[in-house]
Amino acid sequence: MTTRPPRRGGPSGGTGRPDGRPGRKPPFGANRARTGPRTSAHDAAERAARARGDDSSERSPWIPAAAPEPREPRKPKPRPEPVAPPPGPSKREQRAEASATLASGVQTLMVEADEAGMRIDRFLTARFPQLPFTRVQSIVRKGELRVDGKRAKPNDRLEPGMSVRVPPLRLDQPNDRPRSAARDSDDATFLRSLILYEDAEMMVLNKPFGLAVQGGSGTVRHVDGLLESLIGPDGQKPRLVHRLDKDTAGCLIIAKTRLAASTLAKSFRSRNARKIYWALCAGVPRVKQGRVSTYLAKDEPTDADARMRIAKHGEEGATHALTYYATVDQVAQKLSWLSFKPVTGRTHQLRAHAAHIGHPIVGDPKYFSVENWELPGGIQNRLHLLARRIVIPHPRTGKPVDVSAPLPQHMQQSWNLLGFDAGRYDPVVDAPED
Repeated sequence: MTTRPPRRGGPSGGTGRPDGRPGRKPPFGANRARTGPRTSAHDAAERAARARGDDSSERSPWIPAAAPEPREPRKPKPRPEPVAPPPGPSKREQRAEASATLASGVQTLMVEADEAGMRIDRFLTARFPQLPFTRVQSIVRKGELRVDGKRAKPNDRLEPGMSVRVPPLRLDQPNDRPRSAARDSDDATFLRSLILYEDAEMMVLNKPFGLAVQGGSGTVRHVDGLLESLIGPDGQKPRLVHRLDKDTAGCLIIAKTRLAASTLAKSFRSRNARKIYWALCAGVPRVKQGRVSTYLAKDEPTDADARMRIAKHGEEGATHALTYYATVDQVAQKLSWLSFKPVTGRTHQLRAHAAHIGHPIVGDPKYFSVENWELPGGIQNRLHLLARRIVIPHPRTGKPVDVSAPLPQHMQQSWNLLGFDAGRYDPVVDAPED
């Protein structure tokens, strides 16, 4: 006799239906006591709907809510019509304002973009043309000028955005005569008679012997002051780019805009400008072509036009100076026509170097010290030094501008007397550039 196994889920198992019949196993936890409230996704959706103020009984949380009724697009707020800024002051008005503040006390100036790279002393001269250059140098030398809160040196370069603190500036007495239309006309005519080259950006003047480039103690007439007569319609005054000694004649570059002044000044600093000078010197160098490399320092550091002396490397105030020279012609072993190519541009560099090699320039009151030397008859006792030629990249195109100046009258007289031919080949042209 076969016996069936007991059915699962019977009365003894406690897992069947209430009537004792077998059935499915109750779900997990059916007989388990609840320990707290149970939260389902449906409950969470209902609470969220109540929080929003929706009627959760009308829709299921799994069905996306109907898209809200489209709202009317917002109308953009009318923008106020742009108001044109008031026109800024012209260059002439800026200069007038600067002049008016000469006696107004301490002021702070901001360096503009077109003044980038300017020396601090040139910056002051451009901003305050009525201020004597000697006074500018005195202000910087005494530490009265501050750039971004630091003491400035005369050869410090400025960059856009820098702040320049200027002390009270006073003019005790005007150095120049009052300007007038007649004077401006005469000065403009005189300057235009000196032009060797001119375009919209720059010009090259043939500076005559005895005309100072900038004002100083007792100097009333100078190139910088004469340039006031050439102020253009936009109020911009032509600007000096470099300097020549008062008694040195020849090529002097003038910038007609601030941008050109900045670009040309950088060409001089980077030694992209090539210069050739002619001089009549005492004696004849044994080495016909040579190189002079020294350090130069001022005898009197506080004097802007002091005599330069040969100094030692590392000496305070000493700067390196390099010059190439070549003998073009000579007469009777007594006089020589020397051509110089300066690589650096130090004060009195060529005059000091000519004296250093034992052949000072004829007519030089500072450096000519040859004993028992008599000036040949017919030769004037004037400085025989000419800035003969200059080649510099154009500030806009970058193409070289090559300009030569003729001999001044006193040098032409000496050349004629000595039989020198100004058209003769100049060997210093082939000298190195550095």
